[in-house]
Amino acid sequence: MDRKLGIMLFAAVMVFSLSCSGCGKKQEDLNTISVWHWMIDRNKALEELAAKYEQQTGIKVKIDLFAPSEAYTQKVVASAQAKVLPDIYGILDKKEIFSAFIKGGFIADLTPDFKANNSEWENWFFPKALDVNRFVEGNVYGVKPGIYGVPLDVTNIQMLYNVKLLKKAGVKAPPQTFSEFLEAIQALKRVGVSGLVSGWGELWMLDCFSSNYAFNIMGEEKIMATYRGEVPYTDPDWIKVLDVFKQLVDKGALLEGVVTKANKYAEQDFALERAAFAFNGSWCVNVYNGMNPSLEYGVMLPPAINSNLPMKIWGGAGSSLVVNNMSPRKDKAIAFLKWLSEKDQQTYLAKETKNLPSNREALAEIPEVLSSFASVMDQATHPTFWALNEDPIVSEVFLKGIQSILIGEKTPEQIAQEVQKVKQEQLSKKKK
Repeated sequence: MDRKLGIMLFAAVMVFSLSCSGCGKKQEDLNTISVWHWMIDRNKALEELAAKYEQQTGIKVKIDLFAPSEAYTQKVVASAQAKVLPDIYGILDKKEIFSAFIKGGFIADLTPDFKANNSEWENWFFPKALDVNRFVEGNVYGVKPGIYGVPLDVTNIQMLYNVKLLKKAGVKAPPQTFSEFLEAIQALKRVGVSGLVSGWGELWMLDCFSSNYAFNIMGEEKIMATYRGEVPYTDPDWIKVLDVFKQLVDKGALLEGVVTKANKYAEQDFALERAAFAFNGSWCVNVYNGMNPSLEYGVMLPPAINSNLPMKIWGGAGSSLVVNNMSPRKDKAIAFLKWLSEKDQQTYLAKETKNLPSNREALAEIPEVLSSFASVMDQATHPTFWALNEDPIVSEVFLKGIQSILIGEKTPEQIAQEVQKVKQEQLSKKKK
């Protein structure tokens, strides 16, 4: 969602929170729960689960799909203003907007339900999935500590490899180190196969890949120190991060056009076997199945450079739903989401939609490729979890600088100097 839409959402919430409470939602059947969502690939499965829930409990669950996601967000904004939000819905924006909805009274605090019976419900989930909807003590948003949403599934971003193409090149096992990866690239080139493809025309994908290597090369503490202005981008470790991309170019490791490619086109390239490796998220299982059901591929962590530090990957809740705090059916809505989180329903959703279940107990019954993604969820991280994020202006200069490296315009050293200059300018502005 773009920045303008995010500002609209935040403004709508704040206007609503200050408005009078005289307007109210029309009384509806207390045995009918309304659910709004944007997930086209999950709609049929959700409708079938809703029918099953009604058979079991007598509670009707009305599933309404609003797509694309931009249209869904606009509807949520308008409905918040009119005080007609459904019983269950999702927030498609960063944590700042999520917190505004909570403080506006639109989202129920589910902490007591998650903590009941020795945290039974909470313990079903991957901790990283709940963290997306969790606010800790002393959070910068001023939100009461607690859990405010229910993750339907989880996701993480790793590397994929084409089994057939690696075999053709004589590569016996997926590379675990960066040097092994570059060796595999040379073997692939000898048999006329391209190496790596990803949607690096989208800056967030570059952000993800570069932060993977920043964590692996220098660790979280030094990254945060850089964001605070204590370590410059001209530090040798940051040069090493930027040099990853120069090495990929120098070794001919990238499919042509990767620097301007949207991820959906990169997904087509890998599905059609135009490249042996891809950098993509767990949602790709569903995408590749639709494009090429016979594609044989595996999942691997990005190949490490520093063996002394872990390779952190971006991950967390893929999609989450919240409960309308003003709903007269709040208890019924919570009961439905808890039922939807149970092992059987999570297994069904995973099999039907090919998304990773948020319930850890459902992993045993999902396809092997999804299990491969899930097996390293403990290594997942995400900017929403970090104690600090880099200034957006600095981040943009850094990521566009990487694109300059990829097209051969500038060196890692030049980009590091440019980024540090902008960093110092932004720090100076904050001191004034």
